[in-house]
Amino acid sequence: MPICAFLPPDRKLTFTSRYRGAAPDRQGRRGPRGLRVVEGEHAEMAVDRSVVGQPTGAWKVTVERGPVSRFAAAVCDDNAVYRDPRAARDAEFANIPAPPTFTFAASFWGSFCEDQPPDPSGGQNPMHRVMGELFAKGALVLHGEQEFEYHRPIVVGDVLDGNGRITDIYEKETDAATMTFVVVETEWADAASGAPVVTEWFNLIARLKK
Repeated sequence: MPICAFLPPDRKLTFTSRYRGAAPDRQGRRGPRGLRVVEGEHAEMAVDRSVVGQPTGAWKVTVERGPVSRFAAAVCDDNAVYRDPRAARDAEFANIPAPPTFTFAASFWGSFCEDQPPDPSGGQNPMHRVMGELFAKGALVLHGEQEFEYHRPIVVGDVLDGNGRITDIYEKETDAATMTFVVVETEWADAASGAPVVTEWFNLIARLKK
């Protein structure tokens, strides 16, 4: 379902989508859908938690008018503020704002080769490695949770620096499967000032039948 919102630029926004039953339960109680956290200090986990804290990548993105308007169309939002600079100014934005969740797709458009920083993962994204190993064992990979925290609006003309890292890996058990959760955090900051703009969290789930 599309996520569409229009609020004054001084409002702080948080958007979350979640796979039901995927919320962590660190105390080991049986939660929704019969999920249980693995007891102990990540005892007998099928994946290597040493990747927690490792970088997943770095990007520099220029926010352009065309991609912003196309993204708004893709999420079924016909608000003129995402297309017309006059409407954006009337709404007290400095320029055309990017729709909520735009940063998740921003690097597909405004990442120019000559602007990119060195890849801190050395081209070996640890999330891909962890999920690849589980997928090779027959796991089904699912998109679990997505959350965005906006520190200020993103507008056309912004140049953003993004840095991602794995912040957590944990498991939950059902009677039929082991669920491995990998959480990746990406911080987007203003390239000129270094001030935070958006923080996003992405959760992948690998479901491996017993």
